[in-house]
Formats: sequence, structure tokens, C-alpha cells
Amino acid sequence: MAKIDKKAILVEFITQDIIAKIAQEKGLDIEQAMNEFYFSETFEKLQDYETGLYLEGTDYIYDLLEEELNNTLEH
Repeated sequence: MAKIDKKAILVEFITQDIIAKIAQEKGLDIEQAMNEFYFSETFEKLQDYETGLYLEGTDYIYDLLEEELNNTLEH
């Protein structure tokens, strides 16, 4: 029987939720929302299990992403 990687599954579900939320909140199509998330530091941190970010809720992670993007625009 194959071992299920629960962390990877959580990351995948969170990623789907975040992309959908970006698309909805910003009026972007899915491809644009995917690019915004996949090229962010927040996504990198989500994939790093050592950060524990995958244990947080979607809204919290979305807020981190928004903060990151706002800081990027300010600089």
C-alpha cells in the first residue's frame, strides 16, 4: 500500500483555495491568479514543511500573501 503524504495533500488543497480566492477577490482569471501565487514568497514558505505554514488556515495564508504583495508594491 502506498504511503499518503498528508502534508503534500494539505498544501495542494490550500493552494487551490488561495488561487480561487485570489481570482475572486481581484477579478483575475485562474491563470493570472496561479501566477500571482506560484511566484510568491508565501507559496515558497507554504511548500517548506519546516515553516509549519501548511497547518494554518487559508484566510491566514491569504493575508500573508496580501501583505507580501503590498510590501512589494511599496518598494
